[in-house]
Amino acid sequence: MPRVGLIVNDGKELAVKTAKTFQKKLEDSGFEVVRVSSSGGLLGFINPDQYMSSQGYNSCVPDSFDSSVLFAVVLGGDGTVLSAARQTAPLGIPILTVNTGHLGFLAEAYLSDVDQIFKHLVAREWNIEERTSLVVSVMRGDQCRWEALCLNEMALHREPMTSMCHFEISVGRHAPVDISADGVILSTPTGSTAYSLSAGGPVITPDCPVLQLTPVSPHSLASRALVFSNEEPVTVFPATPERLMMVVDGSAGCYVWPEDRVLIRKSDHPVKFMRLSDHEFFQVLRNKLGWGLPHVAKPDKT
Repeated sequence: MPRVGLIVNDGKELAVKTAKTFQKKLEDSGFEVVRVSSSGGLLGFINPDQYMSSQGYNSCVPDSFDSSVLFAVVLGGDGTVLSAARQTAPLGIPILTVNTGHLGFLAEAYLSDVDQIFKHLVAREWNIEERTSLVVSVMRGDQCRWEALCLNEMALHREPMTSMCHFEISVGRHAPVDISADGVILSTPTGSTAYSLSAGGPVITPDCPVLQLTPVSPHSLASRALVFSNEEPVTVFPATPERLMMVVDGSAGCYVWPEDRVLIRKSDHPVKFMRLSDHEFFQVLRNKLGWGLPHVAKPDKT
């Protein structure tokens, strides 16, 4: 009997209610279901007064998951998908994202599509789309103090009520650059429609093998978003005497001290999304963010 995962946002009543329906339908379709909470993918934030120790980015994989899991159905919103990515990517488990949240930018299907979903699952009719993920590590000397897997972005920024920060950023073999700003964002193409977009960065289609560096409120007209190969590792040195705050995918992070550095590199484990139909990215942009919609009223020809 094939094993499948069911990752549920247990904090949302609709997701919990829907999970019961999905589990029964999966079991009736001949699957063994392994259910886990999406909270297992939430790393939380490190207390600055405690010593930060690295657990490695594999630490979020549930004990009940292994390489025999055929796929995992994810029930929740975009935040749940980001958590589920950490739980599945290290094992190469594809995820089918079913939106029970709000925007659902990362959703493949909706609750109204249940019958169609199971038609594809039973017939094993789906395609796999791979999305780049990143490994974000906080280093002090040769010691890794904290590490996480990232699908959207790493944001490093000043604390509230403190002054502007200075960053020295090294991209691969290229000469380091200095940026004065409230913060910097390092994002994947998937993350280009999230925080980076709000900070003025461009939208990047998911199939582009690139990363994007976006300053947050830069103190120079010369400091603008930069797009470069995702084969280039990035190191960020906080050239400021105060501690900084780092946030990864909005649900994990820690303080970064002046003696630390942040290392970002492409992960060997892409996040695998199950696609039940053609995934038209421009249409998603149009439906979710209003991209390309006409904004000028046309005269009535009648």
